[in-house]
Amino acid sequence: MKTNKKNKLVFAGILLGMMLTYQNLVASDMRLPNIKMPDSNLTFKMIEGYQDYKIVASHYRTDKKEIRYILANKIGYDALKKKAKVMPEGSKIVKIGWSAKPMATWPDALEADELQRVEYMVKDSSVFNADGDHWGYARFVKKDKQYIPYKEGSAECISCHKAVKESDYLFSKFQETY
Repeated sequence: MKTNKKNKLVFAGILLGMMLTYQNLVASDMRLPNIKMPDSNLTFKMIEGYQDYKIVASHYRTDKKEIRYILANKIGYDALKKKAKVMPEGSKIVKIGWSAKPMATWPDALEADELQRVEYMVKDSSVFNADGDHWGYARFVKKDKQYIPYKEGSAECISCHKAVKESDYLFSKFQETY
């Protein structure tokens, strides 16, 4: 009888240890690396929790062959949903890009394959004002299973986004789901 109780306690201890280990692994996977863009000083950590932002749009980049989801924090989401002409301070727009592959269960469809990059813009007029845009840009590229800041800096982001000045430098619009 004592052996059975002892076995149950050992099993309970092992189970508790496994649960704690899993919880720590999940928590550590959710933490973003502490890296920053050298020219804008924006860090990956600045968008900690972006996985919980709401999707506002999606698109496929034919030149990069990437499926992209555009997410926004609550401030940005609410403004985009209301079709605001100018995004409010504190808006964060995150773009996640995946390579695409044919879907195994439906060969006429494409699905996300490997995460390629996480990019974001943050509206902060007190810090950023490249030619009057008031946005800070960051791009973190996944290479060899880790993220690195985009080596060209944010100048490329700024030059592309100038093309959509009339929409407050945003390419994506809110995509209705109903």
